[in-house]
Amino acid sequence: MATPPGARGTARPATPHPRPADGATRRVLTGARVVLPTGVVDDGRITVDGGRIAPDAPQADAGADIIDVSGHWLVPGFVDIHNHGGGGTSFSGPAEDVLTAVRAHRLHGTTTLVASTVTDDMDFLTRQAGLLSELAEQGDIAGIHFEGPFISPCRKGAHSERLLRDPDPAEVRKLIEAARGQARMVTLATELPGGLDSVRLLAEHGVIAAVGHTDATYEQTVEAIDAGATVATHLFNAMPQIGHRAPGPIAALLEDERVTVELINDGTHLHPASLQLAFHHAGAARVAFITDAMDAAGAGDGRYQLGPLEVEVSEGVARLVEGGSIAGSTLTLDRAFQRAVTVDGLAVEDVVAALSANPARLLGRYDTVGSLEPGKDADLVLLDAGFNLRGVMRRGAWVVDPQLA
Repeated sequence: MATPPGARGTARPATPHPRPADGATRRVLTGARVVLPTGVVDDGRITVDGGRIAPDAPQADAGADIIDVSGHWLVPGFVDIHNHGGGGTSFSGPAEDVLTAVRAHRLHGTTTLVASTVTDDMDFLTRQAGLLSELAEQGDIAGIHFEGPFISPCRKGAHSERLLRDPDPAEVRKLIEAARGQARMVTLATELPGGLDSVRLLAEHGVIAAVGHTDATYEQTVEAIDAGATVATHLFNAMPQIGHRAPGPIAALLEDERVTVELINDGTHLHPASLQLAFHHAGAARVAFITDAMDAAGAGDGRYQLGPLEVEVSEGVARLVEGGSIAGSTLTLDRAFQRAVTVDGLAVEDVVAALSANPARLLGRYDTVGSLEPGKDADLVLLDAGFNLRGVMRRGAWVVDPQLA
């Protein structure tokens, strides 16, 4: 997973934490190609007042800080619903580790992030849910995603098999309650005993049930969707592949309009043709680009831990030391954006939907994030003509100062 030229080392961090927006002057970013829900606006303007996007009012420009970003793109801040860590730390660690990982991804444009756990024993997961829920209540993360332990040993990927268990609804409820209203998604193998009842339980509690790390048949996956599953966890990965007599879960997940499919666009997890297949069948409105990042995202090669398992990262690709399975990614969403446009040839508007609008809708946060519209949080990413990251703003404060030279 080599870094595309220019994708790293091109932006200048402002501070470890975004500066408070309180007392900030009115700022107007002008001259960029702005991606709005209605399409691309050339020579566009975005006005930021405090921590929010303000209605455009040129007559009120007097006294505003005018920033000319001509020749650049302005897109909404990225929303990552599946991310295990970065910056050398994970979301399975103490609060300072969690915040380090959050900051690492903010430097790459992810302004809204759901913290994903990995399979561990239930006592640890419930304790970690309590810690993460506090950070979600403070606004540092956008909630919790439990990936495991309710997954198939046949498709475990980089999860410890000895810690896997069937999705008992009572245990699923225990995790939800430990998260104190901050559980956003649970990935589970719905074909296992208790799987469908767990999907129904999650749907009743407003938590996304995601089909993943599954050995389900086509028919079993259809049952899960009818029971309330609405997301495919990293489609194509950790599930049976499409067969002409046994189409498996992929076909069921792609064909159903109720399902959003996650894709890891790092050049390692998916062949470009598979990505194109997903976009063709699901459509841009049903794709969410994710990182599935682990500690090494933004931190470089070396040895890392993913839950209880040891991982070796070499040339940006993470694999288990024992067995060699792919173990998450070192992807950041700015690189996913750049690859989607320059390698995969996707329309910028479709990439913005997959990185911002669609995951924001899944989280129920589209009223505040996911697009550049008045009244929403001033979360935005500045990209140059080659789609290299040149600035990041979160809630009206620069996380990465604009680099326009």
